[in-house]
Amino acid sequence: MTPSRRRLLMGGALFVILAAALATYFGLGPYLSIESRAKEGRKAAKGPPAVPVTVATVAKETVAVRLTAIGNVEAYSTVALKARVDGQIVEVNFKEGAPVKKGDVLFRIDPRPYDAALRQAQANALRDAAGRDQAHSQERRYQELLDKNFVSKEAYAQIRTNAATAAAVAKASDAALEQARLNLEYCTIRSPLDGFVGRVLLQAGNLVKANDVNPLVVINQVRPIYVNFAIPEQSLPEVRRRMADASLEVEALPGDPNQPHPKGRLIFVDNAVDPSTGTIRLRAQFDNEDAALWPGQFVNVSVRLYEESDALLVPSTAVQSGPEGPYVYVVSEEMTAELRRIGVRRTEGERTIVASGLAPGERVVTRGQLRLGPKVRVQITAPGASPS
Repeated sequence: MTPSRRRLLMGGALFVILAAALATYFGLGPYLSIESRAKEGRKAAKGPPAVPVTVATVAKETVAVRLTAIGNVEAYSTVALKARVDGQIVEVNFKEGAPVKKGDVLFRIDPRPYDAALRQAQANALRDAAGRDQAHSQERRYQELLDKNFVSKEAYAQIRTNAATAAAVAKASDAALEQARLNLEYCTIRSPLDGFVGRVLLQAGNLVKANDVNPLVVINQVRPIYVNFAIPEQSLPEVRRRMADASLEVEALPGDPNQPHPKGRLIFVDNAVDPSTGTIRLRAQFDNEDAALWPGQFVNVSVRLYEESDALLVPSTAVQSGPEGPYVYVVSEEMTAELRRIGVRRTEGERTIVASGLAPGERVVTRGQLRLGPKVRVQITAPGASPS
């Protein structure tokens, strides 16, 4: 070791001895030791930070037990209007898609040929009526002559036959007159029901034929209206049992949650289960006064079977799925998370009905579960906050 290095080490040792002596003299040794130990203790006690979460309270309520399905809206009645006489359309008296009332005039067919045919039928009817009256008068005269033996029975029989023939001809003319009146009336096509018209398939100026394949327009009656849907065959016994007790309420849920939810009643259960799907078709009827349901529309359908009392409800966002089934995180009094296995009875939208594992009043975590585990400390935040 060189002399310079030896002097450096001796100087460092002397500095350490001097610092210890000063600390002993001024009483700082115990203080430094206690302060360092306190900092280490606070650091150890602090641990990881609490996880921010939002919670909801387990509620006990009376809830309705429902069956849900996807339904298709069907018009209460549909009429395809067709012409009953040949002719040219001269008027279309409605706007496409507009509501119409029963008896409103929708189309007019050129009535002139049928008006002329009516006048001809009237003339024929008058002519044949006159011939009938003349034949009956002649029969009465011959009856009197026969009673006095002035004519033979054969002559009277011929006159009576002529009178019967004239009466028959007059009746045929009356029938032709009535048919002519009907044909003229058929030139004016009216709405047979209250409803909404569709697209006009033949405009004014077109020629139409009686009972043509293509209709002039289609009218749908939407007040009331039907909703058809299917449920699993396993639910059929319960539905039939509840229908025997009372009318079942059916609610239609449009895609927009802000729209009203029309309510109707179940009126029809099909007479056979579809073996290809294992479902059975049902039909509900709605008053549909505000025309919220429209033919061809798809809606979510909810059939109310009965009410269940003292049901435990939690938000569906609180329920998590794991390898062993559904579970939730419960916040304890010590503000720590507890993983709790639960039994789920059913889920209805944003709410889940719990069968077992929870008690009323307990707090379950609805947001922030990804950072939780058993005994992890939590911090409850406002529902509008975003736990990180």
